[in-house]
Amino acid sequence: MEQVVEVVWNTLNTCLTQFIRRRVPDNLTADDLLQEVYVKIHTHVNVLRDPDRLEAWVFQIARNVINDYYRAQRPLDEITDLVPAPEADEMDEEVIERLRIGVRRVVDMLPDEYREAILLTEYQGLTQQAMAERLGISLPAAKSRVLRGKKMMRQNFLLCCRFQFDQLGKVVDYTPRC
Repeated sequence: MEQVVEVVWNTLNTCLTQFIRRRVPDNLTADDLLQEVYVKIHTHVNVLRDPDRLEAWVFQIARNVINDYYRAQRPLDEITDLVPAPEADEMDEEVIERLRIGVRRVVDMLPDEYREAILLTEYQGLTQQAMAERLGISLPAAKSRVLRGKKMMRQNFLLCCRFQFDQLGKVVDYTPRC
């Protein structure tokens, strides 16, 4: 493990230092990031599968460290200033109730094994592990049933309904197509 860090130091240190210095505003920041790169190399050396790709691996770590540095520098905007809070009204209750009925109808249209998976996980609140145990199937099979059931539901929804969304991506209304 220490041999890898020593090899990087002996063969790549100059190139790595220049690589980082060209991408950050000052040398002190570059030195801090270089140190962080060496720490990551030291702590993640066991992830390196192909020693022939050592240089590419090291420079990918350096790129990630630089990206993290700039990501941390970005100012955060307050979302409350950008998006107005949704106002609750009676229409929301009506839309929610219509959707609830529509969702149940779509669930009832699914083939038996997928309907059962959706009912157990989404309506009864079982985990997929608990569902697998109850049905006597493997966990991957349970996950597959839930995922396929949700995909079938989505396809059925898109075939039979047109949805309207608000700024936050919530459904505010829908109209049946058929």
